[in-house]
Amino acid sequence: MGNRKKGGNMIPTKSFQSLSLITLGLALLLCAPDFTRAQNQVMGELTFSGPTKIEKSSGVWIDGQYVGYLKELKGDKKIMLLPGQHEISVRQAGYNNFTQTLVVEPGRMHILRLKMTRDLRAPYPGSDAAELKLNVKPDRAAVFVDDNYSGHAADFGGAFRSMLLTPGKHRVKVELPGYRTFETEVNLLPTQKSKVETELIPGSILQAGPLIKEQ
Repeated sequence: MGNRKKGGNMIPTKSFQSLSLITLGLALLLCAPDFTRAQNQVMGELTFSGPTKIEKSSGVWIDGQYVGYLKELKGDKKIMLLPGQHEISVRQAGYNNFTQTLVVEPGRMHILRLKMTRDLRAPYPGSDAAELKLNVKPDRAAVFVDDNYSGHAADFGGAFRSMLLTPGKHRVKVELPGYRTFETEVNLLPTQKSKVETELIPGSILQAGPLIKEQ
C-alpha cells in the first residue's frame, strides 16, 4: 500500500482516497437541493382546474399516455413536463373528449381550465339496466368497457357506487401504468347486480394494454 505525505506525516493512499470519496459525497448531498431547483427550472408544471365533480373525476392522457384522473394530479403526482409541445386529452364517460395542444415553457406553471360537455349521442342504459360493482386495487386504475373509457375504479366501488350496463356480454378491462392489464368478460341479465374484484399485479409499462397508451 502506498503512502502520501502531508506536512511531516505519511497518510496511507487508501485512506486518502476514502476521505476524498466521503468529501465528494457530502458535496453532492449539499448540492442536491440546487440540482432539484435547477431541474424544476428546466421542466414546466401542468395543473388542471375543473368546476364540477365531472371534471375532477375525468381521466387525463398526455401524449397518448394515461397519467391518472384530474383530482389526484397534485402533490407527489403533479405533472412535470419537458419544454415543448404536448397533446392533452381529458375523457369522461357520456361526455365529449376535451383535447388541447399545449406548448410548455421551462420553469412555468401552466393552468388548464376545462369544462366537460355532454355527448348527446352517447347511449344510456334503460330501466332494465344491470349493475356492476368494481373492487379494484389500486382504485385509481382506468376502467374500459367494450374498449370505451368508463372512468376510474373508485367511481364504481364502495357504498352506492356501481356501473349501469345494458344486459348482455361486456368486456371489462382495468389498466394502470406500472401494472399488468386485468381483463374479464361479464354476461349480465336484466336488473342483475354483479361484482368484479381484482388486485392488479405490478409490471412494466410495456405490459399495459394499448388502451392505457392511446384510445
